[in-house]
Amino acid sequence: MSLNIRDARLEDVETLFNIRTSVIENHQSREELAELGITPETVAEILRTDYRAWIAEIDKQPIAFSIANSTEKMIFGMFVLPAFEGRGAGRALMQRAEEWLWAQGSEEIWLLTGNDPKLRAYGFYLHLGWIPTEVQADEQIKFVKQRA
Repeated sequence: MSLNIRDARLEDVETLFNIRTSVIENHQSREELAELGITPETVAEILRTDYRAWIAEIDKQPIAFSIANSTEKMIFGMFVLPAFEGRGAGRALMQRAEEWLWAQGSEEIWLLTGNDPKLRAYGFYLHLGWIPTEVQADEQIKFVKQRA
């Protein structure tokens, strides 16, 4: 099985939602996402702007994705299907998103995640060299990474 990372296209929006709503940690349903203003229509809209998304595939099956925003200099999201966790897709997607943000001229990038060191995402970002900084009003924690 070989891992392939490719740019997401507008026709991949449904795939992004299928992956996003399948995760166990930080799970959100389509209804919960819609309450936050995240719908297939809004995701399609942002992909036409300063956002970029990537999909990880194994044998042409989409298993994970990441989205980054060049203006905000942030990783907007990164999610992996539970059955495919631990196979390197998350690391590869983060590397691709980080490289893209660095290429956009970013000197420092950031992301938000749950503020619980027991969460897999928290440890994952630490392992990749991200630094936890400040807890947000919504109890998420901001991680930052400086350009090497």
